[in-house]
Amino acid sequence: MKEQINKMSKILFSASLIGWIIIGVLLFNVVNVDASNSNDANIYKKLKLFSEALFNVRQNYVEELDVDDLIDSAIKGMLDEVDPHTTYFTPDEYDKFSTDTKGEFGGLGISIDKKGEYITVVAPIEGTPAYRLGIMAGDKISKVDGESVVGVSTDESISKMRGKPGTKVMISIIRPGVKEELDFEIVREIIKIHSIPYSFKLDNGIGYMRIRQFNANTTSDMREKLDELEEEGIRGLVIDLRFNPGGLLREAINTVNEFIGKGKLVVFTKGRAPQTNMEYLTRYNRIRDDYPVIVLINGGSASASEIFAGSMQDWDRGLVVGQTSFGKGSVQRLFPLSDGNGIKITTAKYYIKSGRCIHKDLNDKLLKDERVKNGDISKEEIEEMQEEAEEKNHENIYYTNNGREVYGGGGITPDIEIEQSLLTDLGVELRRKNIFFNFSVDYLLDHEDKITLDYNASDKDINNLLKFAKTKEIEFEQAQADSVNEWLQNELTSNIIGRKFGEVERYKIILREDSQLQETLDIFEKYSTLEEMYQYAEEVKLKKEKMQDKE
Repeated sequence: MKEQINKMSKILFSASLIGWIIIGVLLFNVVNVDASNSNDANIYKKLKLFSEALFNVRQNYVEELDVDDLIDSAIKGMLDEVDPHTTYFTPDEYDKFSTDTKGEFGGLGISIDKKGEYITVVAPIEGTPAYRLGIMAGDKISKVDGESVVGVSTDESISKMRGKPGTKVMISIIRPGVKEELDFEIVREIIKIHSIPYSFKLDNGIGYMRIRQFNANTTSDMREKLDELEEEGIRGLVIDLRFNPGGLLREAINTVNEFIGKGKLVVFTKGRAPQTNMEYLTRYNRIRDDYPVIVLINGGSASASEIFAGSMQDWDRGLVVGQTSFGKGSVQRLFPLSDGNGIKITTAKYYIKSGRCIHKDLNDKLLKDERVKNGDISKEEIEEMQEEAEEKNHENIYYTNNGREVYGGGGITPDIEIEQSLLTDLGVELRRKNIFFNFSVDYLLDHEDKITLDYNASDKDINNLLKFAKTKEIEFEQAQADSVNEWLQNELTSNIIGRKFGEVERYKIILREDSQLQETLDIFEKYSTLEEMYQYAEEVKLKKEKMQDKE
């Protein structure tokens, strides 16, 4: 017994000695980074204190402990003191994170973000299982296969949701405005991210381009799509960046290049370390015709999509409309650590040409706020905090290349704010239970030969749809259905057309009921140049300010 104790003591002593050697190396590196920093003088003492605590807990705790788990927890606890985007990866997590960046995986088709204790859907990806079943932006994921993911890390939650294509997963969500938890059984598919899923000329002569995210093919895809649209003779272009979570910085810069030419500053980064301070200029002798461009954004537009929208605004090459973007303007760099571990660290922040910082600090504060994590803060309180941040944001005035006023301090504020209409309770239920999709499958079996591109759902079709919905235990009053009759007709039409002619044709029909887009297209009908649109935006802004003064 005595020999075992002595053996254990020797092992612990050896481990401690190795730890001190590592600490010495770390201390040497720290001192050489910035010997003048007074905080560095205390690092040695604190590392010694940590080593002592680890040694005593490991040797004296009542039960045997796993040192790896203790140290992993200590590192994660340390990172709790910084922003939510700085993350430690164990070897398995690091390997999975690296694999996920390849752009293809078996999953559900949702972009997510950690908001408080909940993994929250930022946007469903068009054409994926989650999108078809009606998963919506703002849905909070509470369980995966019956197991709670509240408080679980984003990476761990992702690992639970992803799996082999063809396998099933049950996710439970909490949806704002819906009392009961909603369950969705989803069959995993290979998720291939197409950067520009939709690009076509609308009936009014305006080009429409939806950029889902900025990946390695975005610039080449955009060039090809723009060439096609210009050959068709468009008189203007809408670039839809709603719910675009971002992606590769260089692709955002190169796509802006298409509209402003070579040698123009798009974005620069500023951090504490000198090597993080960089400028990014356009590199190619490419510039498109001077047709008016409107960039459409919302609260789900983040990171690279904000750089694109803000840069088009800064260089006076596009009118930005919609709702203020998310405000993800921090730069993360991935550092490999020993034994296959890794760490993703926020090293700088993004600033666009006008000098505006994209990053919205309130987002980070809310993510770290214990009241949010514990559900001790109301939605109204959060909205009030966001409104105050937006007002403060408007105190920071910057100027575009031609001297127009724009705001800085968090997200991209649109030149013209346009709200999006929301689904009714009946609409939510019909989508959640996949009524349109399931009905259209059966409908097409009996009517496929009669369906042409100009098909429009009849009153009889809508009544049959509602009867089908009732068989799936969806309860509603006829008045509820009557109030959304046009929406029902459009949704059913788009599903049936989509089943026969494909996703693009389905999407074109969906856009008919897209209130944000329709108001955007109205601007093209009233004004033919960007200069006229900017003047209109200024008039809208002044009118809004006068109304606020009266209040």
